[in-house]
Amino acid sequence: MTRETEKTRQPTDDLIALLDAADRLPGAEELRASSYDLLGAEAGASMVDVGCGAGRAVAELAERGVKAVGVDPDERMTTVARDRWPEADFRIAEAYELPLPDASVDGYRADKVFHELDDPKRALAEARRVLAPGGRIVLVGQDWDTFVIDSDDPALTRTIVHARADLTVSPHAARRYRNLLLNACFADVTVEVHTGVFTGPMMLPLLTGLAEGACSTGAVTRAQIDNWVAEQRARADADRLFLALPMFLASATAPR
Repeated sequence: MTRETEKTRQPTDDLIALLDAADRLPGAEELRASSYDLLGAEAGASMVDVGCGAGRAVAELAERGVKAVGVDPDERMTTVARDRWPEADFRIAEAYELPLPDASVDGYRADKVFHELDDPKRALAEARRVLAPGGRIVLVGQDWDTFVIDSDDPALTRTIVHARADLTVSPHAARRYRNLLLNACFADVTVEVHTGVFTGPMMLPLLTGLAEGACSTGAVTRAQIDNWVAEQRARADADRLFLALPMFLASATAPR
């Protein structure tokens, strides 16, 4: 492997490690199961998981007897997914141009995807194209301005959260799920909020990542970030860390 190849692979491998860690968090398995239930994921149904990452949801849907297709634009990501789940169907494609015929699937799922899209409306138009009449759509994700973090410096914490949110393409996509689905003429739109509460050191990498992202924008100084991260580490050591993270789960029905 060349150094250039290593450089190309590393960001994706880091993201895979982050997604794997997120999949192991308390409540993550239950949240995925809720998304499958809202899809009506039953044996014989056909579904697409958009932005499938390393493929865990596709594999879990297959365990339910679903004919699932995983789609992701990252070639390295799909390679890892195929290595992990060789019997599953993974394809390289963008959310805007799915490699599926019109009205060909019963369910469409996108987990932690829409905040990365610069045109969510276009993605939903594509979802409508591939969904059969009466098919189900489920969107899962976080609002990047709603990290609830206890800190000795609330003002700095707000600055960090908002500065990191500004690095995200569509940081408020999750709070817009309902209106996006209604505007795309989906029916039976519902939204649930599943809030994870975390108090242990497992969330320190996430908090450090938020801080480093904020620092990269120039909104805060290196000294401020170092002090803030040190405080969060001390809180974790003393069992005083607190992070609440709401996850939004929206579902709807394609027009008949």
